[in-house]
Amino acid sequence: MGELQISKRAAGIKPSATLAISAKAKELAKAGKNVIDLGAGEPDFETPTNIKMAAKKAIDEGFTKYTTNTGIQELKKAVCEKLKKDNNLTYTEEQVIISNGAKQSLINTFLAILDEGDEVIIPKPSCVSFEEQVILCGAKPIFAETEHFKIKAEHIKNKITNKTKAIILNSPCNPTGAVIENEEVKKIANLCVKHNIICVSDETYEKIIYDSKKNLSIASLNKDIYEKTITINTLSKSYSMTGWRIGYCAGSKQYIEAMSRIQGHTTSAPSSISQKAALEALRGSQEAVESMRKEFEERRDYIIKRLKNMPGIKCSKPQGAFYAFPDITGTKLGSREFCEKLLKEELVAIVPGEAFGEDRCVRISFAASKEKLRAGMDRLERFCKKRLGK
Repeated sequence: MGELQISKRAAGIKPSATLAISAKAKELAKAGKNVIDLGAGEPDFETPTNIKMAAKKAIDEGFTKYTTNTGIQELKKAVCEKLKKDNNLTYTEEQVIISNGAKQSLINTFLAILDEGDEVIIPKPSCVSFEEQVILCGAKPIFAETEHFKIKAEHIKNKITNKTKAIILNSPCNPTGAVIENEEVKKIANLCVKHNIICVSDETYEKIIYDSKKNLSIASLNKDIYEKTITINTLSKSYSMTGWRIGYCAGSKQYIEAMSRIQGHTTSAPSSISQKAALEALRGSQEAVESMRKEFEERRDYIIKRLKNMPGIKCSKPQGAFYAFPDITGTKLGSREFCEKLLKEELVAIVPGEAFGEDRCVRISFAASKEKLRAGMDRLERFCKKRLGK
């Protein structure tokens, strides 16, 4: 039998480090080990009851067939209402596509706008999938350094070439929890308009934000940047609906039409049942969203207090999302070795910052119960003290 033939495209893609860590933690737990998983990028809360009931109703009423490729009209209308109310953005249903989570919205976007050899500016550190999806589309990721994990217009300006097609904004950011300052968002918008660059704005964590801060949607600033922005969001994090796989994308009609053609030949529309659940999420009570946000804020305060008292660790306070991104250089370990040793010696799973482009740091998710966080921090502190002989 001949040698199996794998495409260069597939061979060049690195596996997701976050999923790999989670899989290893689950494997150890299955073997009976008392693992504390602080690597997962999903809320530990149940999906709110009203959302689950809407899904059950959809099943009972037989709403179990294919839907229109871009999603049901009702849900697209609800997305438009949400964008107007929360983000001061005006879109029609023809400017919205419902997809299988934000990751599909992102890959749809890149497939729709990128050609071979195009360049995409990505803040560093950043979500692990940005780089790989850009490469998958035949384009080249160009990394821009950040200041205190926040991208600035000057960082982007220094990376612009005649091949620059797009920039990616992710605020609040995964993995750092950083929120881009409003004045900087305005400067970045001006850059995009001046240099004819598309802005891909991933606003996945917009509702998980702290210290009375507000997230500014870049497309809301003026007509020029509105036309050059593709806004991406998901219900996964804010509504604890990770497994429901519902994300959405809004932008100029020609972008959405291109994505519709792509989605039509890949997955078609998301689950009909999940779409009905999403409709209830957007139009129903928002109490659970705020309740979860408050709980995350309490957990953040606890975990930062603990990290600041650990030898070899330095950590700034995240302003959004549910991740801490501490600097571990004081332990004299790289991020991968740090995470491997921590998992082996203390059975705590976290993600190496190397995966996000920052080997000095590790990502710790506080989307876990306070009991797990307390135990996890106790083990992490013990590990650091043992490492430094304290």
